[in-house]
Amino acid sequence: MSILVFLEHHGNALEKGALGALSKAATLDSEVAGVVVGEGVRGLAAGAGEFGAARVYVADDPALAAPLPQPRVDVLARLVTEKSFDTVLLAGSVLAADVAGGLAARLDAGLNWDLVDVLSEGGAIVGKRPALGDSVYVDVGWTAEPRIALLRSGAFEPRAGGGQAEVEEVSVELEEFSTGARMLEQAHEESEGPSIEDADVIVAGGRGLGQPENFALVEELAKALGGAVAATRAVVDAGWYPYASQVGQTGKTISPKLYVGCGISGAIQHKVGMQSSGVIVAINKDPNAPIFDFCDLGVVGDLHAIVPKLTELVLARRAA
Repeated sequence: MSILVFLEHHGNALEKGALGALSKAATLDSEVAGVVVGEGVRGLAAGAGEFGAARVYVADDPALAAPLPQPRVDVLARLVTEKSFDTVLLAGSVLAADVAGGLAARLDAGLNWDLVDVLSEGGAIVGKRPALGDSVYVDVGWTAEPRIALLRSGAFEPRAGGGQAEVEEVSVELEEFSTGARMLEQAHEESEGPSIEDADVIVAGGRGLGQPENFALVEELAKALGGAVAATRAVVDAGWYPYASQVGQTGKTISPKLYVGCGISGAIQHKVGMQSSGVIVAINKDPNAPIFDFCDLGVVGDLHAIVPKLTELVLARRAA
């Protein structure tokens, strides 16, 4: 078995999801390799060793500065072919999904996506994929090599082990059709505090808040806890909060150490996006809300009274 992990980066840091995929790959192959693609990215490569990479290939070229998929497909396709990798793992993201699809088409390879686990069983790689609205998990496999696996966002936490990676430069040769697209502008959403994918604490709001103005209660508690704010699909569909904050089956998958749900019923579509949280706290006035079936601590009551009091207590504890 030989595994290559696509190490996506943003700015001057490797993405958390990519490091999680690398950590998972290291449990399957002691000689797992990673690849970093971009401009000025050589400095990112060495850090991947701490998360399980034995070797990191670096494709560093000005032509790779923009986060466009096809040039990355060129790099990965050549690397997989020349180094005979039989498995490629990518952590779920918009860019990674494009790269995975392009790579599968280029190499005539099998692609399984939205995987929540990858295991070695009897010498074969087996993927675990949710089905039937995430109510069951099914085993999926590949009939040919290379095997390409696109992992669900947030499925794996990075686990630092203190290792070191050997860094190797690779030449960059792009296909003519891969240079046809140009990125004219890249916008970044302005936000304060950690993103919901990276935050250790998430405070989420649902329709139980009653009106969009009441999201201020959630924001104040999140700020007191040093966390980020998330929302359900119903809330973002109603225009109460930005889509970037949506957690669930059609939103983002998160795995914070602490998740606090305020006025959230706990429908399966939302559950699948946050069920891997360390500790789940639910505040809801409906004692029959589904979220109470899987939370660690449930509080039945009026969130409009409970959340401000909780915020007050947190701030008092921090000031003590």
